[in-house]
Amino acid sequence: MKRAYLPVMKSLGMAVLALSSLTSVAYANQEAKPAKADAAKGEALYKNGDAGRGIVACASCHGEAGNSTISANPKLAAQHDAYLVKQLTEFASGARNNATMTAFAKSLTADDMKNVAVYLNAQKSAPGAAKNKDIVELGKQIYRGGIAEKNVPACAGCHSPNGAGIPAQFPRIAGQHQDYTLAQLQAFYNGSRKDGAKIQGSRVNSVQMTTIAKSMSEDEMRAVADYIAGLK
Repeated sequence: MKRAYLPVMKSLGMAVLALSSLTSVAYANQEAKPAKADAAKGEALYKNGDAGRGIVACASCHGEAGNSTISANPKLAAQHDAYLVKQLTEFASGARNNATMTAFAKSLTADDMKNVAVYLNAQKSAPGAAKNKDIVELGKQIYRGGIAEKNVPACAGCHSPNGAGIPAQFPRIAGQHQDYTLAQLQAFYNGSRKDGAKIQGSRVNSVQMTTIAKSMSEDEMRAVADYIAGLK
């Protein structure tokens, strides 16, 4: 009886150990899951900042609910959250060069970035408007059809016909301030903007934008920026 009993106990012990190992792995995997973004925390940080960590309110530069009224500062309302997280991450690492934003982004945790991004993505973007009727038609032609003789592709191909962009790949640009859009095209042209990390397997590459910008004249950039401001 004892001889039969021992193998059974040994088998039971091995089974318990195996079950314990599986439970530990499952628990570890559960613990490894990233925290879900919290829009309420993002709203609080965006509106009020965090004095304890020296973080100023995002709203002081980017306006209420992400609708900047300062033409040099981009509107962020309704922007894709993956794109916002990417930009904040690259500001923090220095991959995208901006002294003010780098200092700000370095103070944020990965969860802070996700929370603010989710909050902004849910906000409604205030409409913009084209200002120069003499160049907006040129901007429309370039945005929709590109410039064939310069191998400049249509902006709509990546940023969509209405400027809504493609989530996790290309940013929303509809209604963006003319001054900001022009400044970014100029930055791509002169090489001062070089961001281009992967987002969920898709590459938003500044090389592509640099190539496009270098093929455009200043007037063409201004025309496109003006047309984009009027997109809804």
